[in-house]
Amino acid sequence: MGHEYSGVITDVGESVTDLEVGDAVAINPILSCGECRQCREGNYHICDSIGFLGLSGGNGGFAQSVVVDEHHAVPLGDDVPVEYGALVEPLSVGLHAVRRSGLQAGDSVAVFGSGPIGLAVIQAARAAGAGTIYVSEPRQARRERAADCGADVLVDPSSTDAVEYITSNTDGGVDVSFEVAGVEASFNDAVQSTRPSGTTTVVSIWEEEASTHLNNVVLGERTVTGTLAYLGGPRSDEEYGMVIEMLGDGRLDPDPFITDRIGLDELVDEGFERLIDPESDHVKILVKPNE
Repeated sequence: MGHEYSGVITDVGESVTDLEVGDAVAINPILSCGECRQCREGNYHICDSIGFLGLSGGNGGFAQSVVVDEHHAVPLGDDVPVEYGALVEPLSVGLHAVRRSGLQAGDSVAVFGSGPIGLAVIQAARAAGAGTIYVSEPRQARRERAADCGADVLVDPSSTDAVEYITSNTDGGVDVSFEVAGVEASFNDAVQSTRPSGTTTVVSIWEEEASTHLNNVVLGERTVTGTLAYLGGPRSDEEYGMVIEMLGDGRLDPDPFITDRIGLDELVDEGFERLIDPESDHVKILVKPNE
């Protein structure tokens, strides 16, 4: 398991030309067939048989060591510590979502949900030059993290009508909204919080169906678009490279994501158990291999 990881190369195959032993790399885990229409068009991240190292094939970040094809390993360079490389994957999700949204510098933004990916969206939106960023999140600790990541206005939807609040403070709605919670209410709020002709980008992966009134899209000529992961395959270094560059120059800040560091032998009790606790305030717990 483990699809968000980084490491230092200890050996390379005979055909590897651009990487050397000792290089620090972040792993782009996307697995693609290379043959379907999407792959032929360069959209490896939406391959017909998409998979991920550490989720659906190959060893992941919770192994002591892994073997990957050359294109999966994206160099971190000299300015990004190895442990920050483990955050390149979720930050790339946020970057890709913002690029998919069409956000322009100065646009007002609303983000619904500020878990790890919501935080990544906030940072990517801020780096892209967003204007005022509103965040709707019921948990106080996550709202505080959102502020650390660049959110301007925090809304608790359990006590405040998020749609009413956002639309009344933005002359009818934000330019761009992001749904990052994966629940029906947050999707509908995200759509209704945008101005007519605004755009909602759905980032979350859904476990259940959602019901919505499509007149909220039709009557305001709003756009709803989906986003999945980040560029992969032979293009693995494109958006990963952008994130690594922004980590290196400070446009992205990894520190608000890291809430603890543990060893591999502590993975269950100090890792999984704490993260699935509904009262937990943890975001990302970094796991280091055993010495």
